[in-house]
Parts: sequence; C-alpha cells; structure tokens
Amino acid sequence: MTEGASTRSLTWLEGAGAPGLGLFLACLAAITAFRLAALAVNGTDLYMDEAQYWTWSRELALGYYSKPPLIAWLIHGATSVCGDGEACIRLPSTLLHAVTAALVYAIAAELYDRRVAFWAGLGYALLPAVSLSSGIISTDVPLLAAWALAVLAFARLMTAPSWQAAALLALALGAGLNAKYAMAYFVLCAALYFAVAPERRTRLREPHLWLALLGGVALIAPNLIWNATNGFVTFAHTADNARWQGIPFHPGKAAEFVMSQFGVFGPILFGALLVILWRAASRPWELAAADKLLLAFSLPILAIVTAQAFISRAHANWAAPAYVAAVVLVVAAMMRDRAWGWMRAGFLINAALALLIAAATWQAGRFALPGIGDPLARTLGNRELAELVRSEIARAGHDGRPVGSVLTDDREIAAALAYYGRDLPVPVLSWRSGNAPRSHFESASPFTAAAAMPALLVTDGSPPASLTSEFASVTPDEARIIAAGAHDTRTVHVSLLDRYQGR
Repeated sequence: MTEGASTRSLTWLEGAGAPGLGLFLACLAAITAFRLAALAVNGTDLYMDEAQYWTWSRELALGYYSKPPLIAWLIHGATSVCGDGEACIRLPSTLLHAVTAALVYAIAAELYDRRVAFWAGLGYALLPAVSLSSGIISTDVPLLAAWALAVLAFARLMTAPSWQAAALLALALGAGLNAKYAMAYFVLCAALYFAVAPERRTRLREPHLWLALLGGVALIAPNLIWNATNGFVTFAHTADNARWQGIPFHPGKAAEFVMSQFGVFGPILFGALLVILWRAASRPWELAAADKLLLAFSLPILAIVTAQAFISRAHANWAAPAYVAAVVLVVAAMMRDRAWGWMRAGFLINAALALLIAAATWQAGRFALPGIGDPLARTLGNRELAELVRSEIARAGHDGRPVGSVLTDDREIAAALAYYGRDLPVPVLSWRSGNAPRSHFESASPFTAAAAMPALLVTDGSPPASLTSEFASVTPDEARIIAAGAHDTRTVHVSLLDRYQGR
C-alpha cells in the first residue's frame, strides 16, 4: 500500500499540522446539511420496512413483531416534532449518522491521534452505505451509533478503567440491543480481543466491564419480558431470517456477499481492508495494540456473516457494525503506510458516490438506465397503489354494496396501504395462510370471520385458490396497472369477495 511519487503535493492529507476538532465538526455539519437537503427532495416512497416501523411508532411498546423497540421510539419522537411526512420519518437516520461519525472521530483520537481521527470520522461519513442509509430509516442506524459508543467506551476501559466509561458501555449495549439484536456480536468481539491481547486480561479481574455488561442486560430486559409474553415472536422471526435448513452450501452467495462489501465500504477502502486482513493473518506479531482492538471489533462480524451467506444467505448490510472499527483501522493503516494517493482516491470515489446517491433519490422515477431501466422503480408506486384502492372502494360502493374492508395476502401491499392508505374509509386486513403470523400485519390486523363484507382483495399476482375458495362469492380477478415512476409500472390484481365460509 506504500506509494512514492504520489506523496509530493498532497498537503491536504499530510500537512504538518493536525486538523482540529472544529474543522472536523464544520465538515460534518456541511455533509449533514447536504443530506438534510437531499432528504427534503427525496422522491422515493417509504419501502416496506420503513412503513412498518412507522406503523409501530403509532403505538409505542416494549417490542414488536420483527425488531426490538428503539426504531419505533425514534420515529415517534421525530414525527411528534415535524409530522408524518417521509422526510420526517427518515430524519433520525441523517442525524444519527452524524453522531456516529463524531463517535468514530473520538475512537480514532483515543486509539491514535487527531489526524487519524479527522480522516476516520470523515471516512465514515462518506461511506457509500452511510450515504444511502442517511435517506432510509432502518434499525442499522441506531445500532451503528450504539456500536460506536460501545467501542469508544470499551477502548477507554482498556486504557484507564472508570465508572464513567462503564456507564457509557452499559448505555451503549442496552441501546444497541434495543435497536437490533446484532449488538450481541459485541460480546464475541470483546472475547476475541482478550484472546489476542493477553496484556489486557487484567481488566477481567476488575468490576467495570462486568457491571457494564449487567447494565446492558438490564436495559434489554423489558424487551425480553415482552418477548416472553408474546411467544418470543421477535426471536422466532430473527431465527427465520437466517434460513438454516439442513447444511446446504452456497459458495456463490458467500462470494456475492463479499463483493457487495466493495459497494458498502467503497471499492478502495474495502480493498485496503482486505490487504490489512491478509497482513494480520500472515504477520500477526506486527500488529499494534490499537490495530488488535479494531480487528477484534470488525473481523469476527465479517467472518460470521460471510459464513452465514455460505450456509444460506446474507444481506449486504448485515455486517454493518464491522465498519465502525474498520474505517478507523483502514485510515490509520493507510496514513501509516503513507498511501496518500490511494486514500485520496478512496475518499473521492466515496464522495462521488454520495453525490450520485443523492441525485438518484432526488430524481427517483424520472430517469432510466440503458439495459436496466429505472433502478429505483421498486421504491415507487405506493402512492398510486393507495389511490387505486381508494378508487376501487368508491367504484364498488357506486355499483352495489359498499366495501367493508380491504384484504391482502402480501405484506408489501399491507405496508404500503398502512402508510399511504392511512386515510382509507375501511380497515386493511392481512390474510393469514397458516396458524402462525408471517408478518407484523398478519399479527396486528388479521382477517377474521368478523371482518366487514364484502372485502376488496388486492394481491401482487392472481389471487390464490386457497384464499378465494373460502368465500361463496368472488368477482372475476382483474389486473390493474399503476405507474412506478415515469419509466416503469406495477401490476396488482383486485377482486371482490363476499360471504366468508372458511375457517
């Protein structure tokens, strides 16, 4: 990773003085202001998970069908201030990523120096995954903030144990677990750190770390109690997501996951991380103490999720917590190796991708790429779907008996109508094909024999016979085409069901 000729004129990276905290905060404020502007003009609809989280936020609880409660609490707080618009629902993501970038700065300053801190904090803020995630409300966002706070507190406990650091770690663990159960990776990462850093094992004989762990467990305890009283539904959904059935092997899925990380982290920075991992494996005795800590809090997550992809599947974001430590490690290593050219290229590419992502969401539905079409078409059409259902309800009412309810067997349709059809005059119900609910909507608003008839059935494809056979009266299935931006369409099927005679 060393580079000779490229080090001559890059004073913006290797200037004699270390950039100050004030300059970092100014840069971070500018990036955040840009993202807030992009959020205001974001043309995408809420996708399924976002609409579902908004639905949860209407009724605060200690747990929900597929996730712990923190995401719903954040949305509730945001919408209480600025309303139920898409930008307001997504606002916590933009702000929390700025907080996480500041925490990354603090981690690097704790482990290295202010110069590494400056570039590591900006490096995190410019990661492609962060640029994309800043315009989406997801559970990864509070998880990353909590993870960064936990790594910072852990690093301080290793250097100089204090009750303040222990309290911060307890708070971070509790918040992270209430955001996403993936926060539990932290315990595994800490255990690996003690395995590779025997000089730090004396900390295990002190109370600070153990009390912090107990504090984190205490903060997630209300959610655990909620799960126990609700059939451990969140745990069951999390296990189902892994899809472990027998021991099949999918090397292609593992390779696909690894390749996706070039997009998550940026092509050059992820390439640099792979070089660092190879060096660590081949020459572990050369690792600095700070490098060991950062590797311990990134490598295990990447390894676990890659193995999960090999066994079944893994989404590109499942290893997201790894990049809090990884971005600090990569920046520190590149600066130590004086790889200024590679570092500049990595930052410029990620900054360009940030601009491209903002432009794409601003123009969502207005452009198409050759051979691909509109890449954001799948995020569009939900408003049009709600309008179609609204008009179908009105038409059925004019033609005969008024519609009593809307029924769907598709959770994406249920989510879209929960948000964009929240003013519909009749309830939206979800068809449960088995004994156990398969989604939040099947759990919270299932179709029952008490549902008002007739029901307007809305499905993604032709309605299944297993559903329609339970009604004595079924109007012919009709396909409806709705716009999903200017260059794409969606097809849904509608029919009218009456006289339920099934279960």
